[in-house]
Amino acid sequence: MSTADGPAQSDSAADLARRVVATLTSRGETVAVAESLTGGLVVSALVGVPGASAVVRGGVVAYATPVKASVLGVDADLLVANGAVDPEVARQMASGVRTALAVDGVPATWGVSTTGVAGPDPQDGKPVGTVFVGIASAERSVAAELHLEGDRAAIRSATVSELLARMTTEVDSGE
Repeated sequence: MSTADGPAQSDSAADLARRVVATLTSRGETVAVAESLTGGLVVSALVGVPGASAVVRGGVVAYATPVKASVLGVDADLLVANGAVDPEVARQMASGVRTALAVDGVPATWGVSTTGVAGPDPQDGKPVGTVFVGIASAERSVAAELHLEGDRAAIRSATVSELLARMTTEVDSGE
């Protein structure tokens, strides 16, 4: 497995989820999750951690491309022009879910997202294993391109681990 930005983290998704939940809990911060190809696996990893209810706002599985626009606020013209497998779509999903899952008008501190191609066929002109993950806060949003290998299950699982590893780094850099 390889990524455009470096090797995959060796920590398990469960370990990474524990680190994210612990850090956010200690800071009184929250997270909202927008998923496409992972279909709920990211939020499942997070809520598998005891005490996650203090930080996890919830998740939106925006599997169908139009839902990315109608629920998460992704620019519909962007989706038409570039398709759903795109770094700007990942950024907009992460930013949009912060607002979509606001509580009492207050967006989640962090929004994270996944969009990509788990297979078996290419999508939007992108080969299987092309994935974008997004992370957004009030200050900025970033997206990372991943090039993952394996079958559908392996790509989806690796996406979860990669996103949680990158979120750990992003949250830690915000200290």
